[in-house]
Order: sequence, then C-alpha cells, then structure tokens
Amino acid sequence: MNEPEVIKLDVDPVRFGQNFVGSEAFTALFQEGMELVEETAAYLDGPGREESRLLQREASVAYASESMRLTTRLMQIASWLLLQRAVAEGEITLDQARAEKARVRLNSHETTTTLVEYEALPARLRELIGLATRLHARILHLERLLAEAAEAPPLPQEPNPVALQLGMLERAFGPS
Repeated sequence: MNEPEVIKLDVDPVRFGQNFVGSEAFTALFQEGMELVEETAAYLDGPGREESRLLQREASVAYASESMRLTTRLMQIASWLLLQRAVAEGEITLDQARAEKARVRLNSHETTTTLVEYEALPARLRELIGLATRLHARILHLERLLAEAAEAPPLPQEPNPVALQLGMLERAFGPS
C-alpha cells in the first residue's frame, strides 16, 4: 500500500473500550482484582477472624462494618471484571453487558468509621481496604471512559487535508 492510499483511507478512530478489554493491561487488571479477592477472603477467613476476636468492642464493630464494606466492594469489582472479560471473549454482547451493568453498581461507599476506630483495626485489614479502594477508583475511572466512549456520537468525517491537496495535484498534473 503506497502513501496516498493510506492517506485516503476512511478509518474510524480507535475506540478505547473496544480495545482495552482485549489488552494486556486489562488482563493484568483482571489478575490483580481476582488476586485481591482471594487474598482478602483468605485473610478474613483465617488471620482476620482471629485478630477480630482480640479487638475491643468499638473496634470490633468497626472491623465488622469495614470488612463487610470491603467484601461488598470486592464483589462489585469482581463482577465488573468478569463482565468485561465476558464481552472481550465474545460470551455476551455489548447490549447484554449494558443490561447486566445495571446490576453491578460501582458506587462509592461512605464510611461511618472514625479515624480512631480505623486506626484500631488490624494493619492487614487496613492494607486490604487501601488496595481495594485504589483498585475501585481505577475501575470507576475506566468505567467512565468506557461509558463516555459508548455514548459519544461518531465523529464527523472531515476530509483529510493532505488527501485534498494530493487530489488537487493529481487533477492539475495527472496521476503520479
């Protein structure tokens, strides 16, 4: 293909969402999310359960509240990741994914835990909360980008200025 043919191509711009879910970056994000779900489950079922028994009453209530909030957030993240992977692998259509997204609410979770209560929580739980919060923020950002790309009207096809100039030259001097 020579240069004028490349310039004349009417190619739509690359859509972020269509390419992201099939990328290595998404695979890494998916892996990170699923590993965090597994790590959290292992912690809450093992060492976390033991650590929670040693807490004072106020800290114990905060532990229960924050661990439930953490679990909810991670289940939302896992659901979103699995939905995106299903679209990427062709298991479901984009329309089906949009319908399912209504059930996967990636909302932020306000906490009523005070700073004093939070600092009384076991260090590993605080670490997992931080990791989940950062991952959640990244996924919220990606979801906004995907939603904006899906809602964006197609860009109007403006004539390529280089192709116009080449066309004028060809008409003036004949084909090259």
